[in-house]
Amino acid sequence: MRLKTQFKLYDELNLTPLMDLAWTLLIVFVIMATATVQGISVNLPKAGASPSMGKPKTKAVTVTSDGRIYLDTALVSLGELEMRLRQYKAADPELPVVVKGDASVQYHKVIEVLDVMKRLQIAQLGLVTDRLVK
Repeated sequence: MRLKTQFKLYDELNLTPLMDLAWTLLIVFVIMATATVQGISVNLPKAGASPSMGKPKTKAVTVTSDGRIYLDTALVSLGELEMRLRQYKAADPELPVVVKGDASVQYHKVIEVLDVMKRLQIAQLGLVTDRLVK
């Protein structure tokens, strides 16, 4: 007995996998398009016109726990601090200065340093502290 096998031709194309692929690509393109950060167009300066990055302009005055005063990393007296800051201020009238006082320093030492800043009319003055841990 002979078995009859019948081959049926497909009369329509299955589009489900094609539609799945199309939707996946559409979703990927939408996500990628919204993920890009849209910036504001600006005219950037040329490299030669940028300010020098050689030396930092901010001066750091540190008062240690034993009352010693440092300007950046150099040990100075109160009078020498005033003289050097006066020279720096003459070169840069907008001289920024930060004062770092040790937590155990006597309060009057930091006040003396702040008085020097006031006499020199240094307006850009900052006090360095540690963050409070909560």
